[in-house]
Amino acid sequence: MTVRINGKEFEVSPGTSVAAALLNIGYSGFRRSETGESRGPVCGMGICLECRVQIGGVRHVRACMVTCQDHMEIETDA
Repeated sequence: MTVRINGKEFEVSPGTSVAAALLNIGYSGFRRSETGESRGPVCGMGICLECRVQIGGVRHVRACMVTCQDHMEIETDA
């Protein structure tokens, strides 16, 4: 299946979380804090809120809690 991340297409396996897809292609920072620090997943289960991305135009979605869908549009702020 194909997802678009920051305007580029990537192949991911079915069942892959958005956070895992981002980490697998080399993204460690998904967003920036208010002070400009790069932030990425810490807990992997939706508690820490550090893995927030934009999916399909919806901001602040927890990447670790969403499974990739074919043709999904994902944007990071980092």
